[in-house]
Amino acid sequence: MITDLIRRVIGSPADRLIKKMQPNVVRINGLESRYKPMSDEDLRACTADFKQRLGNGQPLDELIPEAFAVVREAGRRTMEMRHFDVQLIGGQVLHRGMVAEMRTGEGKTLVATLPVYLNALAGKGVHVVTVNDYLANRDAEWMGRIYRALGLTVGTVLSAVRDETSKRAGYACDITYGTNNEYGFDYLRDNMKFSIEQYVQRGHHFAIVDEVDSILIDEARTPLIISGPTDDTVDKYELIDSVIGVLQKELDFVVDEKQRQVSLTDEGVDKLEARLGIDNMYDPHNMEVLHHVNQALKAHYLFKRDKDYVVQPDPRSGDGKLKVVIVDEHTGRLMYGRRWSDGLHQSVEAKERVAVEAESQTYATITFQNYFRMYG
Repeated sequence: MITDLIRRVIGSPADRLIKKMQPNVVRINGLESRYKPMSDEDLRACTADFKQRLGNGQPLDELIPEAFAVVREAGRRTMEMRHFDVQLIGGQVLHRGMVAEMRTGEGKTLVATLPVYLNALAGKGVHVVTVNDYLANRDAEWMGRIYRALGLTVGTVLSAVRDETSKRAGYACDITYGTNNEYGFDYLRDNMKFSIEQYVQRGHHFAIVDEVDSILIDEARTPLIISGPTDDTVDKYELIDSVIGVLQKELDFVVDEKQRQVSLTDEGVDKLEARLGIDNMYDPHNMEVLHHVNQALKAHYLFKRDKDYVVQPDPRSGDGKLKVVIVDEHTGRLMYGRRWSDGLHQSVEAKERVAVEAESQTYATITFQNYFRMYG
């Protein structure tokens, strides 16, 4: 009750922050009469003037009123959309690297044009991050009219485009639209190259992340990974799977459903050693066999068909072969192309009697948090 009373008197931290931004809104509104009579050429020339002033050492934040006013005027001319005062505040929030919460229909796509233009003036590239290729392409065309009218270049990096020349051209633009996955994978691919000249990205200056809760929280559990096949054979998975059937639950192994673990008992170890012709399962030379036994037990007793995975053809491969496709535990969506690591996926494939694909090794990996932390 006391906390509510204090909040009503002095406002919440967000209220106080917004109040500090209000003078800039007044300045932006006051500049409208300066830019409205300008010709399109004169309005475009403002961009070169801003860049020169930045080059002469003027702080970027001092340009906020003029830059935002120019973008507002360009939006009115090219799209017949004039930024509301509340959107001017949203633009300042995003410029400060904070989260702006906006409901559907409040114009967040338009709000982003303000800090995007302002930070693109530095000439180091601005990345606008969306959740899918459709939105990246749509927003680049839609909001690109404002940027192009002000003399800036706009590009896209889409997952369907694999040509490095096109990718490099997209990143070379003042403003680049793309998805979180594509930015992350392009970074990983760049770091697998032999020289900086082959890179498609040119740095990480400023980014605006759409659906930030989805990208930095929901999807952040799964890191981006680039992997490739190993030289190991897949026969061992089928061999281990063939002997799992001789083991009896509780007698030869114990299943801990809560911890998602399966552990062999002494009886189980003895039985496996006899079936596999091994003297000591825990000998360093046999640790790989023990690992695959544990993974096979997990595949049989912890991972359930039509709950944790389904068996069906992958429509993207086009070969019609049955594959084990993971089901996302949070969304229920089929995760085509994703595979469990450490031989677990191969163990499930052996269990389901589908073609066992070679185990992969990780060449490069990064989490979304670590990737976006690189931006200045």
